[in-house]
Amino acid sequence: MTKPRFDSYEEFWPYYVAMHSRAATRWVHLTGTLTGLAISAYGLARRRGRLILALPLIGYATAWPAHCFIEGNNPATFGHPAWSLRGDRQMIRMMLAGRDRELGEIAAKWLADNR
Repeated sequence: MTKPRFDSYEEFWPYYVAMHSRAATRWVHLTGTLTGLAISAYGLARRRGRLILALPLIGYATAWPAHCFIEGNNPATFGHPAWSLRGDRQMIRMMLAGRDRELGEIAAKWLADNR
């Protein structure tokens, strides 16, 4: 499959979700992001500047291997870093709202339409 091109975030979003088609990949993302966020917030509150780096370090250190070992693809971040951050935020918000099944449906539709 060739790497698709997108003219807007709205076009990119279903692709981003499809690159996280397996629930395990999404949950690893959620866990890494929330852990990094908690440690960063603690560092900010305690004025320990180095801990603020936990969000990107822990977030990416958990997400990228999930793409390799669970999903079997490359992270969308490599081709679309800004939209990927936005997509990660939207995906996590949906998961926290109990909408993980909807994410699976978006992924399945995009994959079926683009294979």
